[in-house]
This record gives sequence, C-alpha cells and structure tokens, in this order.
Amino acid sequence: MGGNDNQSDITTPFDPSVSVDPFRDRPQPELAAVRGGEDLDWDKIEAYLRANLPEHLAIEGPFEVLQFPNGAANLTYMIRFGSRELVLRRPPFGTLAPGAHDMKREYKVLSRLWRKFDRAPRAYLFCDDAAIAGADFFVMERQRGDVVRGVIPDSMRDQPDVGKRLGHSLIEAMAQFHLLDADECGLSDLGRPDGFVARQVRGWKKRWDLVADPEHDEAMCAAHARLEKFVPSPQRVSFVHNDLKLDNCMFATGNPDRVVAFFDWDMTTLGDPLIDLGTLLNYWPDPSDGNVARGGHPGMEKMGLPSRAEVVALYADRTGLDVSLAPWYEAFAQWKTATVLEQLHYRWKVGDSSDPRMESISARVPGLVREALRLLDGLD
Repeated sequence: MGGNDNQSDITTPFDPSVSVDPFRDRPQPELAAVRGGEDLDWDKIEAYLRANLPEHLAIEGPFEVLQFPNGAANLTYMIRFGSRELVLRRPPFGTLAPGAHDMKREYKVLSRLWRKFDRAPRAYLFCDDAAIAGADFFVMERQRGDVVRGVIPDSMRDQPDVGKRLGHSLIEAMAQFHLLDADECGLSDLGRPDGFVARQVRGWKKRWDLVADPEHDEAMCAAHARLEKFVPSPQRVSFVHNDLKLDNCMFATGNPDRVVAFFDWDMTTLGDPLIDLGTLLNYWPDPSDGNVARGGHPGMEKMGLPSRAEVVALYADRTGLDVSLAPWYEAFAQWKTATVLEQLHYRWKVGDSSDPRMESISARVPGLVREALRLLDGLD
C-alpha cells in the first residue's frame, strides 16, 4: 500500500532467542520479485486496468509488477504504469475460510472512508470477474512512509523517545478511527453490530474446527467455553478494523508522531471497538512478558514502546470507554490468533500455500492458548 507496505494478516513467529538491536539491524525488504507460485495473468490484468482505471489517474507508460512479500495471506502487489504506482490486492490461492479475504468489503470501505479518515488509502477499482485474476481483486493508491517491524526506521533513529511516540500516535489514530460516525462515512450498512462479539466467538470456533490440530484442540475448546461465558456487552457501536497492530500501519517518514495509513481492511465492520484494543494488546510486548513472545517481530520488546497498561489507559482517556474488561478482549485476540496461525499452516499442509514460513507458523499456538486461559482465569 505504501512505500514500506506490509499488508500482512498475521505476523511470523517470534524467536526470543534471537538478539535484535532495533537501532542497528535492517528491516526486511518491502518490495521483491513476485514469489514463485503467486504470479497472475499479468497480460490480462494489464489490459483490464488500462481499460477500466479512472481517467484522472492518467495510466500510461510500461507496465511492471513487484510484490509486497511480508504478508502471510492476502496477495498484495505493487503495479506500475510508467511513473504511476498502485497497489493490487486479491485473496490467497486455495480454499478460503468463510467470510475471510473479502476484497469487495475492503474496496467498499476504502472507496468511501478516505473522505473522512485520512489514514484510509483510496480505492479506485473493484473487479469480480474471476477470468481476469482468478478471484475478486481491487486496486488502490500507493502511499509511502515507514513501517515498523521491530526495527526503528533510519529516518527516526536520531529522535528521542521514538518507541513511546510511535505507541502514542498509533493509539491516537485508533481512537480517532473508533470515534468516526459510520453514517457520515456512508458505511452505516457495513455490518450487523447487534450481537457482534458473540458472533465473533462462535464464528472463530467454527474456523478452528475446520483446521483443528488434535494436540491443541482440548485447550482451544476450553478457552472458547470461557470466552462464551464472559462475553461482554458493547458500550458503543464503532468501526472495527479487526487487525490493528503496529506493523499494520504506516508512519510518516521521519515522524513517529504521525500515522499516515492503516493496512488490511478486508475484515472491517461495525461492532465493539474494544475488539481492536484486544488485537493491539495481543501483539504488544511488555516488560512483564519475560521469555513469552508477544511482539511478533524480534526487537519490538527493545523499542521503548509504552507498556500494555499504558496502552489501555491512553485508549480509555482518548475514547472515554470503560476498559475494565480489556483482559477478555486480549484473551479473545490470543485465541483468535492461534486459530489464524493454524489456518495458515493448514493451507501450507494441503498445498494451497507455497510460502515456506507457513510450515512452522503454528508453533506459537500452544503459547497463545495458554496465555488466553491465563487472562480468562482473572475474570472469575
């Protein structure tokens, strides 16, 4: 999406034994040649885009394709016509989980939300003709900036309190997103907020059942039962991004105080905004973690980010919401992430994914479900 676009749906496993200096090590490349097995019919796509993209984009010049390689599910490509750079998104190959990778939803959100929320990139074109790219896809603007994956960007390294400022600006942007009026954004029909959280718990249990590893099934089912027992009542209806985390946003180059874009809008809906807070906490490292992996990217724990308690307090102050049940939302996010990791591994196992990272990505499932159960124990 941007110059350092991530577009990931889940982060890769964190190895606490790897020592990372977030001010020294280089981040992974943000653009690369298209990965083997993930090429599309580019001649057909080029012809379709030249004929259908809006005229104001002035599409001309030679066509070129690269891939944003750091995502783990949706396929995201940088396409270039001369000097005009755009981003194309389509679902991964193979069998998809029900309701997942919804490009039509993502296009709907991004074709409208950008007018009211400048962290939403503008979408230009949606195509549901599978003869073009093998599945639904859409095209949106490309934005540029810095994505933080456990490595402080070069443009920010000489600034004070970078980690704390990154955390504060992300929480501020998330709060602004949650305070938007869906009617004013033309998206009041985006979801069914009544019973949203309970449906999430039921729906993700069904997804687990489709890919369940027998070794972890008992613990996952125990966590599900406790989540159902303590389902909280929502305090307000807001937009819910459903995958907000540090590496799913982009910062202005050299400015840790400004988030310029969020990524991966395909699960956006209307519901309980604390679902997003739980997701953020799920990926947020804390000094109390010890050897328990939380950041998803080695180095995050050394960046000086605000603690999870500070994140919760900042969010509560900015939104005015009661965050006393934040542990439930955090536990749900841990349990949901375990399910997503198992889904990604299952796709690799049945041959639907050629990404070698997916062979071992489910190794984090036991730790995630243990942490979910620990958080839920505190609700009795």
